[in-house]
Amino acid sequence: MSSVEVSSESAAGTPPVNAGEFKLEAVVLPVSDVDRAKEFYGDLGWRLDADVAHGEDFRIVQFTPPGSGCSIQFGTNIASGAPGSAQSLYLAVPDIEAARDELRAHGVEVGEVFHEGAPGARFHDSGRAPGPAPEHNTYGSFAVFSDPDGNGWLLQEITTRLPGR
Repeated sequence: MSSVEVSSESAAGTPPVNAGEFKLEAVVLPVSDVDRAKEFYGDLGWRLDADVAHGEDFRIVQFTPPGSGCSIQFGTNIASGAPGSAQSLYLAVPDIEAARDELRAHGVEVGEVFHEGAPGARFHDSGRAPGPAPEHNTYGSFAVFSDPDGNGWLLQEITTRLPGR
């Protein structure tokens, strides 16, 4: 027996993929409890795109963060990694403090805003300097949070995109 729950929202207005283009569509997260993960991401206000099950052995759930062109997927028998092993998943935000406040309003523990005091410190606890990047330089301010399994998210404040983006 299978069940299917799919969002009725349309992709109308989404530009087509042209030959030679590669668009990141979805990232698979390893989770230990599909329903707990579904509740967590749903409580964040992310759009539920699909919840498809085929018996007890297969289930795929997909959510899309607000404003994102890329979704996340998790479920039963879809991820090869250990629960919580997905790390440094970037979420670009225009205002790091507003994003932290919104997540905290949803009950999420979010780390303090930091900038890199040493190259690569966004990926490691050592070398992080407290507070936003000097002059709030775009791409320079970060904060971290995790889902219930420990999959790690990295908020990055982007106020002006680099050329070509």
